[in-house]
Amino acid sequence: MAFNFEESIDRRHSDSYKWQKYSAQDVIPLWVADTDFRSPPCIIEALQAQVAHGVFGYGAPPRELAELLVARMSERYHWHIEPDWVVFLPGLVSGINLAVRSLTLPGESVVIPSLIYPPFRSAARSAGREQRLAAMRLDRGRWVVDLAGPPAGMDGTERLLMLCNPHNPGGTVYRRAELEQQLNFARRHDLFVCSDEIHCDLLLEPGVEHIPFATLNDDAAQRTITLVSPSKSFNIAGLGASAAIIPNARLRSRFIAQRSGIVPSVDVLALVAATAAWRDGQPWLTEQLAYLRGNRDWLAARLASITELRMTTPEATYLAWIDASALGVDNPQHFFEQAGVGLSPGADFGDRRFVRLNFGCPRPLLVQAVERMARAIDDLHPAGPAA
Repeated sequence: MAFNFEESIDRRHSDSYKWQKYSAQDVIPLWVADTDFRSPPCIIEALQAQVAHGVFGYGAPPRELAELLVARMSERYHWHIEPDWVVFLPGLVSGINLAVRSLTLPGESVVIPSLIYPPFRSAARSAGREQRLAAMRLDRGRWVVDLAGPPAGMDGTERLLMLCNPHNPGGTVYRRAELEQQLNFARRHDLFVCSDEIHCDLLLEPGVEHIPFATLNDDAAQRTITLVSPSKSFNIAGLGASAAIIPNARLRSRFIAQRSGIVPSVDVLALVAATAAWRDGQPWLTEQLAYLRGNRDWLAARLASITELRMTTPEATYLAWIDASALGVDNPQHFFEQAGVGLSPGADFGDRRFVRLNFGCPRPLLVQAVERMARAIDDLHPAGPAA
């Protein structure tokens, strides 16, 4: 490998949100979704050059950044977008919130998968919108949203369907037929769609393909806000460069109006990092995917030997969704935290029986963490799991 993904970088004494949570404890943090890998050299060099320039006044997205996104969507996902469709944002979560507020009115409601990245539900709550939860089901080892029937409580006030592809948690990459079912649901109920596709570059399963929801047909494009970012793919989430792709001019105007005076423009260094990532970062990304695939496969094999834990193998992302219900403990996240491993609590995503584990780290650290988990389980069930 040209890049060293096993390099151990001390983040415990940095400003890392992920590591600061346990700064005074012997806990390995595998929770929030950033990786412990050094960002690509092309990004570091571009940032160093910008800092050396020494002037940090107001900035605007360079035309090159929009052109790079247009080319990326075309080359990787066969989606031919226009630069005018792109609205750059200082983070994907702000895009989720803006989508809720621009596509729904007070008194209207949103449909959200029942297992989902927490900001989806908090965006609806903060806007005062009611939520209808669409069930997730396990289908041949893949977590998929079930829209065959209407979610409980639907009363005609629904205006927005919120989707995540690849799905977080679970790492499912939706197939075309599954996306078409989602579109048919949106059409039947006259819903706009917000599709979070931030993990689209992080495909681990050979042969799977990311299909942007808006590419299904023109109807899908005209009702959809798609959110993308280089932040997860290139480990620059702390710089906050994201984009909303909105083909429908009327929806785009509403979205832009909603952000006015509230959501700031993108930081000048974030613009530099995003441009470098999409222009020159592919060799690094290719090697990172190979390393993450190795971490995923090691983790799946190791957890298969631990009876109390069950993991569906994620097709994408560096986030494992682990069923710990067989442990017999009330709070699996707290149990593993006490054992020295910091995971995301499943309750935040919709099911307290689960934990989410971030395997975007050097493999020796991942091994150390999982062995701590295994020892804690052995201490809990010294004679094996309860019958």
